[in-house]
Amino acid sequence: MGMRATAIGPVRTRRSFEEAVSQIAEAIRAGDFGVGDRLPSERVLATTMEISRPTLREALRVLREAGVLASLDGALTVVSEKIPLGVLERRSELRIGEVAQVLEARRLLEPRVAQLAGMYANEQDLEELGEILERQRAAAGDRERVRLLDTRFHLAIARATRNHVVVELTRSLLRRVEIARDMALRTPVEPRRVIEMHERTLRAIAAGDPQAIDAAMDEHLAYLEVIWERESGRPRLRRPPDFLISKAGQSPADGSSRSGGETDSQPVEGTEE
Repeated sequence: MGMRATAIGPVRTRRSFEEAVSQIAEAIRAGDFGVGDRLPSERVLATTMEISRPTLREALRVLREAGVLASLDGALTVVSEKIPLGVLERRSELRIGEVAQVLEARRLLEPRVAQLAGMYANEQDLEELGEILERQRAAAGDRERVRLLDTRFHLAIARATRNHVVVELTRSLLRRVEIARDMALRTPVEPRRVIEMHERTLRAIAAGDPQAIDAAMDEHLAYLEVIWERESGRPRLRRPPDFLISKAGQSPADGSSRSGGETDSQPVEGTEE
């Protein structure tokens, strides 16, 4: 028996054990497997990931010891969706200077993804987004749970585009957003603010209104960018081109208006001119 579409795929690095841990953890975090779900058999997982069973067993052991998986009724079952940060450490950890690059990439990709979802989302997609939002409301007092569901909300938007390449790009970007947030941001995200922004985003997608979607996504992205700028003292972007400026025509960093005559640019830290 094969596997349904998830974040789990062939392991392509020499550090196959660490990659296997990361893939399974990220699939759980993204909602591919929820609490109470059984993982596929060792045979199916090892075949899908193209790794040996001993390597897979070591990866599963780490997740059991982290309290994420447990053996129940003879099957390996997800018992927690909260993945300890140490389990999700990536072999390509971001440097502080790369956080601005992540925020810039997010601003390039996510608003267009949401607008595409507004064109193609069906009732099932809207129901899934609504259910995630309901779970966020129910978990409003649990910041970590709300943050987990934030990632799932954005992945569900990507799936609504009906474009597998977009989904994979979004997965990759959101992984880096999570690392950047854990590494660089000390101010906790306010759950109720996030929920309100998701409500506006869902209404705009349901209405298929590109301008409303753009405005909702602009607010959402600027929220994290402002926190980053305030805490780090670093700009979120190089001097932004017009198409990346907040729709109010202001830089989230200082609130100053960007005129069309300003063409100078500064490199994102960690890049070369």
